[in-house]
Amino acid sequence: MSPGVVLACACLILCVGFGVRASFGLFLQPMSLEFGWGREVFSFAMALQNLLWGALGPLAGGIADRFGAGRVVAAGGVCYVLGLLAMAASETPLALQLGSGFLIGLALAGATFGVVLAVVARVTPPEKRSMALGIATAAGSFGQFALLPAAQLFIEQLDWQGALVALAAVTALIVPLAWAMRGRPAAASAGSQSLSAALREAWRERGFHLLFWGYFVCGFQLLMFTVHLPAYVTDAGLSLRHGMMAVAMIGLFNIMGCFAFGWLGGRYSKKWLLAAIYLVRAALIAFLIAFPLTPATLYFFAATMGITWLSTVPLTNGLVGQIFGLRYMAMLTSIVFFGHQIGSFLGIWLAGWLYDATGSYNIAFMIAIALGVFAALVNLPVDERPIAERKAVLA
Repeated sequence: MSPGVVLACACLILCVGFGVRASFGLFLQPMSLEFGWGREVFSFAMALQNLLWGALGPLAGGIADRFGAGRVVAAGGVCYVLGLLAMAASETPLALQLGSGFLIGLALAGATFGVVLAVVARVTPPEKRSMALGIATAAGSFGQFALLPAAQLFIEQLDWQGALVALAAVTALIVPLAWAMRGRPAAASAGSQSLSAALREAWRERGFHLLFWGYFVCGFQLLMFTVHLPAYVTDAGLSLRHGMMAVAMIGLFNIMGCFAFGWLGGRYSKKWLLAAIYLVRAALIAFLIAFPLTPATLYFFAATMGITWLSTVPLTNGLVGQIFGLRYMAMLTSIVFFGHQIGSFLGIWLAGWLYDATGSYNIAFMIAIALGVFAALVNLPVDERPIAERKAVLA
């Protein structure tokens, strides 16, 4: 199958998967109010979703590397539909955790970045790879922009349960699109690197650990705002529609950011670009809490934050492929992405817990600022040279 067709189907899968996931923050207030939950209950379910997504990602990546990505993506699509239906039927915290936490976490592990981007990387020539990864990542942002208004409309017209059923119908599109993801990397030949050797090599490489913890910060920041920004906006006296529009604008402007950083990543040092992204994010979060929240300041924050939103993904995944090669890229990028999801768990849950404890998100936002500076510093020592090239120099 041609690289163009694979890229187009990958874009549609990520558009649907990330667009639906980005809408979950719209359900925090209606579900919490209906069942009398504090914000921590919903926050914990979303945090669990992201933690399981990260924990199961290496398993999904390993299966895709061994048996082919198509089956893994299709299974992820089925789990996504079942998870949304279970979420719609939830009446207790445990039911919410099983549906939105376990099932959707499993779905995201199999049908998003770790598996899908590895397929895109393998079918794309090296000189076009960074740009292709940027385009696919941008598709996830477009889904955020396109599906948030649809989810808000579903909630207004069908109530929150009906909205989740409608989103499940949209998500079912992932299953047939998975056909384009079929195939697997060439089997290891005699004398080539085994999976266990690849894992040992990655574990000994300092840059692998640094990318893991940089991605941790990315997850902390992004998912905290995805889930809590709509509620933060309404707490400040604006409407939920303002919050929805802000998250949608983040997705819209991240399309430009992903294209731009995908292009830049093919020409300049990826680690320096990552450091710049994290510093800009820290400055923007400081801006958000330093000035009174008005529609103008909110939309400025959303637009500029959007440019940096998922721009870390093509750069981080590109670095993993650049340093370690493509044979086990799905597995290795999924392990690094686990750091992102540990951060996601802490960002979502901690913000909800701190809000319930203090009545404000300010402490959580200040933690996110400090972590942004930390991530910028962590990325700088990464050695971007391929491992194979380093070995050749030493030989």
